[in-house]
Amino acid sequence: MRIILNGADGRMGREVRRIIETGYRGAELAAAVDPGASDKHIHTKLTDFDQEADVIVDFSHPGALPDLIGYATKRRLPLVIATTGHNETDLMRIHDAAQIIPVLQCANTSIGIVLMIQLVKRAVAAFPEADIEIIETHHNRKADAPSGTALLLARAIQTVRTNAKIVSGRCGASKRSPQEIGISAVRRGNIVGTHEVLISTDTQTLTLTHEAHNRALFAEGAIVAAEFICRQGPGYYSMDDLFAQDGI
Repeated sequence: MRIILNGADGRMGREVRRIIETGYRGAELAAAVDPGASDKHIHTKLTDFDQEADVIVDFSHPGALPDLIGYATKRRLPLVIATTGHNETDLMRIHDAAQIIPVLQCANTSIGIVLMIQLVKRAVAAFPEADIEIIETHHNRKADAPSGTALLLARAIQTVRTNAKIVSGRCGASKRSPQEIGISAVRRGNIVGTHEVLISTDTQTLTLTHEAHNRALFAEGAIVAAEFICRQGPGYYSMDDLFAQDGI
């Protein structure tokens, strides 16, 4: 599998390159792309590369989306979007592209997070009156808040508690609504990523936590996602689809 890696010189891009160099699952680097790179082996634009490839993996930034979508659809290349922070217009572009090519969008490529989402949904269903709070902690250089993964967890909860409202950065004098899903974002040090979901009644609290120890887990998951999307037809996919088809 030959991968075009967009955002190749960022923190996650460098980690994906390192994992590919180890021969993980037979992946090969067709091209590395990053507009800010000074390395002569890294292209500054996607359009600089016109050789054979099987899939694009994107760890860039939301502003790169129009060029990314244009390139992927023109070349009919499957696309894994692992970048977060997209707005509603971006999401519309992504879904439009999925009419032409297979697109897998994932705020978090960790298998552990996908399993955590399944556990959270079961727990919320078991405690319909509980207060729910999400606390996400990341390094002090992360640009978006709340994290894409925290929003992914919150939206999964909304599939069980359909009238729940996501509240981020709570402040003011009003009391907490029973239907709120609160999200708190913490930025400190060099933390890779920790997500906690607290499900609390008056008598007990259930806490589900996922802690990323290093970025290799996201890089490995992105390559597994790339393998999956290469086997699909045009459409919009998530990590849940990968696990459903592969029986994980």
